[in-house]
Parts: sequence; C-alpha cells; structure tokens
Amino acid sequence: MENEITVSSGQLAQTIEEFGVTDVIRPLIKEIYLFDTYVAGTSYIDRKVREKVSEGDKVILRREQDNRFDDKAIVILTEDQEKLGYVPEKDNRVFARLTDAGKLLTASVKKIDWKGDFSKIEISIYLVDF
Repeated sequence: MENEITVSSGQLAQTIEEFGVTDVIRPLIKEIYLFDTYVAGTSYIDRKVREKVSEGDKVILRREQDNRFDDKAIVILTEDQEKLGYVPEKDNRVFARLTDAGKLLTASVKKIDWKGDFSKIEISIYLVDF
C-alpha cells in the first residue's frame, strides 16, 4: 500500500515527528453513523453564514450548557466556528448525554433546500470512535 504508515516497535515518537500526529491516528478513527435530522433555528441565523455551508461539508456539534431555552442544547457550528443553528430539541436528549460523557460527535451536511430566504439544512450525525 503506497500511503501506508508503518510504525516499528519503539519508533512511535519518531513516526509522529515525521508524519504528524493526525496522519498517525487517522487510521484509528472511525465515524459511526447515528441519526439524520435538520438544523433548527436557521431562520435566526444570518443568511451569509448559511450560504457558506454546502452539501457534504463537515459541521461541529458542541454542547451548550448555558442555554436558557433548552438544558440539553447542542449547537451546530460551521468549520469557521460560526453558529449555524441547533440540533432540534426533540432529537437532542441522547446526543446531550453522549457529549456530557465526553464522547465526540460530528455531522455532515446531507442536503440544503432553499425556499426564498428560508433554508432547511439536513445533517447526518456521527459518533467519532477512537
């Protein structure tokens, strides 16, 4: 295999120095598909932020502890850390428990449907397993 990284016994530090930690652990990471949903609250987000997102893009899911409307809120951010919206309240209970337990969740944009100024952004949520 042409792009394969081989680590000999006792050579981990040297391999990380040569290739970088990301390339060394990438083969150890897998994303486990969990759920499809949509981004809630997009009508409150600036259209410019929503237009930056395309189908297939990765988005960040982060627990929002101090949300006064939803104590299990999961905020959805663009790769530039701009707020895109939230995981719908009806869907976020299990995801809140997972993130509270230290699990890493990620998502990708599955589909974007524009209707005038309104956009419905569908996402697929994954658990990142090491």
